Amino acid sequence: MQESFGFARLEIDAWRFALTGHFGPIPDVPRRPPHAQMVKSLISSRTKDAVSLAAYRRLGRKWPSALQLAGAAPPHVEKVIHDVTFADRKAVNLPAALRMIARESGDLRLDFLGNWPVPDALAWLERLPGVGRKVAAATLNASTLRRPVFIVDSHVHRVLQRLGYIGRAATPRPASEKVTASGLDAEELNSFFIHLKHLGQTVCRFESPDCAACPLSTSCPKIISPNASLQRKRESQHTLHPDA
Repeated sequence: MQESFGFARLEIDAWRFALTGHFGPIPDVPRRPPHAQMVKSLISSRTKDAVSLAAYRRLGRKWPSALQLAGAAPPHVEKVIHDVTFADRKAVNLPAALRMIARESGDLRLDFLGNWPVPDALAWLERLPGVGRKVAAATLNASTLRRPVFIVDSHVHRVLQRLGYIGRAATPRPASEKVTASGLDAEELNSFFIHLKHLGQTVCRFESPDCAACPLSTSCPKIISPNASLQRKRESQHTLHPDA
């Protein structure tokens, strides 16, 4: 088992090195508090970054405090985030999740999760409406909490599948757990996520992946070629819930 763990870490480190060489290091940017990161991540599922960021900023202008947003009616929330994917569903889940946090923890701050074991913190968050593994992991890792858990969105999931790191039917949960178990620290996990996401957005796209430009091409089993059309059909059959 230890030998397998060591191999997995060596493989990930090789990918991290190649991605950093290709895209450059990830700059250190200000982090959101965990409750704010949860809001941003919840509305971001299956939505382009620029669209979700604009929607998040509109929410902040309409309801300056999370407490105000918790009391907002779903139809009003939907109008503000109308251009994100699944806006109607997210408009219901978002204030409901915030109300549940306030009811169970006494306020809307999630800083107490910084002292919990990561599996327990993930489980607590995943009970909230609309919060699956991707949103829960982002709330812990991408926020000011900086907890060691790997985020898996649809782009990262696709890349890891094509690399053969996870199986064709694997959901984001085992993918997150497998990378987290490699032993990377919180900052390394966050940088690896950002690099893999960027790779999936720009090179390892769902349609017409540019394998010739991929910095991981030498270690990729190239399972998408030469039967690219068949592979895309198989991938579409395994399309995930926006935050499985």
